[in-house]
Amino acid sequence: MEHLVLIGAGQSAIQCITSLKKEGYTGSITLVGEEEHLPYQRPPLSKGFLEDSIGNDRLYFKKLDYFVENKIQLKLGIKAREVDIENGEILLSDNSSLPFDKLVFSTGSRVRKLDFPGNTLNSIHYLRGLDDALSIKSDIETSEEIVVVGAGYIGLEVAAIAAKKNKKVTVIEMADRVMNRTVDPQISDYYLELHKENGVSFKFNTSLKEVIGTKHPEKVLCSDGSEIKADMVIIGAGILPNTELAESAGVSCDNGIIVDEFGKTSHENIFACGDCTNHPNKLLNKKIRLESVHNAMEQSKTVASGLLNEPIEYNQIPWFWSDQYDHKLQIVGLSGEHDKVTVRGNISESKFMLFYTKSEELIAVDAVNNSKEFLISRKLVTNKVKIKAEQISNPDTNLNDLIE
Repeated sequence: MEHLVLIGAGQSAIQCITSLKKEGYTGSITLVGEEEHLPYQRPPLSKGFLEDSIGNDRLYFKKLDYFVENKIQLKLGIKAREVDIENGEILLSDNSSLPFDKLVFSTGSRVRKLDFPGNTLNSIHYLRGLDDALSIKSDIETSEEIVVVGAGYIGLEVAAIAAKKNKKVTVIEMADRVMNRTVDPQISDYYLELHKENGVSFKFNTSLKEVIGTKHPEKVLCSDGSEIKADMVIIGAGILPNTELAESAGVSCDNGIIVDEFGKTSHENIFACGDCTNHPNKLLNKKIRLESVHNAMEQSKTVASGLLNEPIEYNQIPWFWSDQYDHKLQIVGLSGEHDKVTVRGNISESKFMLFYTKSEELIAVDAVNNSKEFLISRKLVTNKVKIKAEQISNPDTNLNDLIE
C-alpha cells in the first residue's frame, strides 16, 4: 500500500485529502499538524469568530468522525522535525518516525514577528491560529485602549471588531494609507473614512518603536516620538512562508517552495500546495506566491490530481475578500501593472467597483458591497476581456454581455 503523508493541517491539506478521497484514493493517508486542533478555517478568526457571530464548532472543516471513517491517521500537536527524502522517512517531535512513498508540504505560513523593546509583555498579540484568536478575543473584553500595528486586511478587520465593541482603537501604519500594497488609493480613502466614522484613529508614516509597561502594555512609543496609551497591542506585520523543513530536506525554495504547474517540487513524488508555494501562473504570466483561501483550495485539487497520476495544470486567477464592519471588499486579479482605473457605481453610496485595465485589457477588479457583479467580474478577468472605460462607468452596461 502507498503511504502518503501531508505535513501541515490547514486549508490546503484538508482540501487535498477530501479531493483524494472523493476520487477513490486507496493509499494510506497521515496528516501531521503542529496544532492540537482538528483542521479549521483561518479567515473567520479575524472576522466572525472574533466578534462572536461564528462559534468554534463552525470553524472545523470536518468532524473527527470523518477522519476515523476514512482511515486518515492524525498526528496533531506534533511537529515534523526532519524529512529524509532518500530513505522516505519523517522524524517527528515525539521521537517517532513516519515512512512515506509520497509527501505533500502544506506547511502554510507564519506571522512576521517584530523585534522591539517590550515585546515580551502580556497582551501583545499576533493573529494567525485559533489559540491566538481565543487569546485576543478574551483580551479585547478586558481592554479599553487598543493599538493595532499594521493597516492591512488583518489589522483593519481586528480594528473594526474592537471598535464595534466600543474600544478606543488607534492604528499605526508605516505606509501613507491603509491596504497600500493591494488596493487603489480610492479604496484606501473609502475604508479610512469608514473606520474614522466608527471612532478609529490612525497614524501613518509611523512605526512601532517600543511598548512601555510592567506586566501589560501601558503606552506605545512610535517612531515619530509620539506616545499612545494602550493596554493591548495587536500586530499585523504580514506573514512568511514556512519553507525551512522543505529547504533542509533539499527541496528547492525561493520565496516559497518552488513547484511546477502541477504542484510538484524539485523531487519526484513530493508536492506542495497553499501559502508555502511559489508557483507559475500562465494567466498572470509570472511566478507567484499567494496567501489566499482560493489558491490553497484550487492548488490542492491540482496536487490531488498529481498524486492520483492524473495531472491537471493549475491555472487560476486569484481572488480575495475582507469583511470590515458590514462592508465587504472583494478583489479578483492582481493590480499594479495597470495603466487605468475606472470607477463603476457611486462611492458615496457605498456600492461601487474599481476596474483596473492595461491597454484596455481587464486585469483586476475591486468590489465594495457588490457581490453580484463581482462574480461576473471574476469571469471577465479570467477571460482577459477588452473593455473601454465608458463601458465600465455606464450603469446601463450589462457586465454579463461582456463575457466572451
